[in-house]
Amino acid sequence: MNSIDHDVMTPSEQPSLKPSALNDILPLAATLPPLSFAAGMAALLAACGGGDTAGDTAGDAVARLGSEAARAPYKAILGGDAQKSMRQAKAQAQARLPTPDELMNWAEKKFPAFFPGPEPTRNTDNYVFRYYATNGNYLAILGQDVYVLGPITENRVVNVGTLTVFAEAVAAELANAVVNTDAEAVRFLLQAQFSASEAEIAEVRQKGYANWLDEQQARPVTQLAWDWMVSTGYTAIDTHEFFFATYPGDSMAWYQLMGAPDSVRQRTALALSNFFVVSLDGVNDSMNWSSPGMAHYWDILQRNAFGNYRTLLEEITLSPAMGAYLNTRGNRKEDPASGRLPDENYAREVMQLFSIGLNQLNLDGSVKLDAAGASLESYTQIDVSNLARVFTGYDANKSFPRGVNPNPPNQTINNVEAARAPMVLDARQHSPLEKKFLGSTIPANTAGAESLRIALDTLYKHPNVGPFLGRQMIQRLVTSNPSAAYVSRVASAFNANRAGVRGDLGHMFRTILLDDEARNPAGLTSLTFGKLREPVLRIAQWARTFKLKPIAGFWKIFSGLRPGDATRSLSQSPLQAPSVFNFFRPGYVPPSTLLAASKATAPEFQIVNESTVNSYITHLQSIVGRGYYDNTPSVPYTVDKSIAPNWVPAVVPDYTTELAMAHDTSALVARLNLLLCAGQLSPATLTFITNALAIDRLRVDSNADFKQIHVARAIMFVMCSAEYLVQK
Repeated sequence: MNSIDHDVMTPSEQPSLKPSALNDILPLAATLPPLSFAAGMAALLAACGGGDTAGDTAGDAVARLGSEAARAPYKAILGGDAQKSMRQAKAQAQARLPTPDELMNWAEKKFPAFFPGPEPTRNTDNYVFRYYATNGNYLAILGQDVYVLGPITENRVVNVGTLTVFAEAVAAELANAVVNTDAEAVRFLLQAQFSASEAEIAEVRQKGYANWLDEQQARPVTQLAWDWMVSTGYTAIDTHEFFFATYPGDSMAWYQLMGAPDSVRQRTALALSNFFVVSLDGVNDSMNWSSPGMAHYWDILQRNAFGNYRTLLEEITLSPAMGAYLNTRGNRKEDPASGRLPDENYAREVMQLFSIGLNQLNLDGSVKLDAAGASLESYTQIDVSNLARVFTGYDANKSFPRGVNPNPPNQTINNVEAARAPMVLDARQHSPLEKKFLGSTIPANTAGAESLRIALDTLYKHPNVGPFLGRQMIQRLVTSNPSAAYVSRVASAFNANRAGVRGDLGHMFRTILLDDEARNPAGLTSLTFGKLREPVLRIAQWARTFKLKPIAGFWKIFSGLRPGDATRSLSQSPLQAPSVFNFFRPGYVPPSTLLAASKATAPEFQIVNESTVNSYITHLQSIVGRGYYDNTPSVPYTVDKSIAPNWVPAVVPDYTTELAMAHDTSALVARLNLLLCAGQLSPATLTFITNALAIDRLRVDSNADFKQIHVARAIMFVMCSAEYLVQK
């Protein structure tokens, strides 16, 4: 037994390390001279905040680590003398526990010679670890203990402390990451939310990325979309027949994106809505009050945006909107006499789209292969059929008093509360059969609620969820074709937050936005980093940047798809996907392009063609000057053009700041470049736009209308440029 007992020992001596685990994750690397070990360990230990090793010789460091006298106080070496240890212990107790990924990211930045990252995070036998092939070193975490192995430690497993010991240093690194420029702050803000203002830029620069984001995630929901519907009058039973209308749902969705105060939460909810897809038109076909129903669905997404995936999955499963959309509502058990079988729609989509995907995945999102090189399926048709039995017996809550349509033929209308009350279980219609799926078995005659719990727990615990969900959320917020290492780090964050809890969405989104791949300026010049801004994001950014507001209090903004007017369609509208597969698929690779040559995914390009490029420009041109028009902006309902033929501005932008500098075209374009593009327009593009605007020959004394036109043109030129459309 080595003299330092459990702190420094050979792999065969370490009782907490299984030999099988060592064979998998800690194979011995080539030995380096003891001097490398001594110097490396001294640097590591000193950087942890303790032990005055600066004056140690290599021999002193080895002696300190290897002497019997050092056995008891070995971990205290990390904290120096007792007084210093007490001070540090207090500070560490106040610092939150770093996640394995945060600790390893910190180590890679602080000690690139020993841990030359970034490297993907891997999991084996309770270890979370990274292997650095260039020098043979390993950095691993087991529970809260941090281990190093490789040439740096003479190929011995060395416990260098706990996550608690490193907490203060890692927290300081995250919190004090210097935001050097306004452009860096804007780049971060445009990934975390929809837009950037001068106040937000200053706040991010003052607080740092991590602190600012933590504060935003901690903010409560400011206003439920349901409450907004009620306050606007869209839940009333009257002659306007809101119970049949979809336009209130459009207005609600655009308000959440454009005007709701908690922008980070709304941006995250939008990303989740592209994963857990329900469509307003699809719901409207099968339920009264589809618009309030979709408002409640949005509330599920925004309330749980930084909560736990398991809670979100259950609320979505029992939501009236999802029940109507994917046929869970009214789904009945099998009937041998008639041959009826449970509807399989939700059972299939909850696996394929909302949790595990079609193929078994590695932690980094890559597809697992069998011995013949074929992809391994994550579920079979038998799994679908058996899981479908779990979702039988559920229906809308019909306990609320119903109303009557005041218009002929005066049909009965469900109470609006049924559009948000969770579906209820009718045990008589729940399948009593055994349910076998994904390796789980629910015995015959298990109660419906217990069957649901087991089924959702099974999905929640499936190893695919982290990489499957994580990769798509990276695509929605940061980059269309994330590296395997990036996906691995995000999946690891999903698998365990700082307290070891699985499914913490706030922690996962925090990891996405603070990851080095998201923040590193190298992405600005990389040909493989970034994403095409989807049309909804462009319009929401314009609206928030220029403080869009309704003149008379009603957000009368309707579908961005512009039914009947394809020339002004955005080809996208919030909560209006054409199918459960959304507007674009996460695995879409644009054919016959350079992206196709490298099999790089770029989902948003699936809705890009000559027609949609032109229609986006036309749509933008129709709103950028004066905003959205309506013929009756002072009432929430629509009025036929024959009754009110005059269209006036209804929801308008505020260009006060831009109008004040309109005569200084260079300053105007520079401002738009910062706020809209995070300063990423090239000098050539800036010159081109500035010269094009110079044709207006605007002067300080030009009239207000001409200045408004000039500002609108400047915004048009910027928002139609390729360097704006690609977000980096």
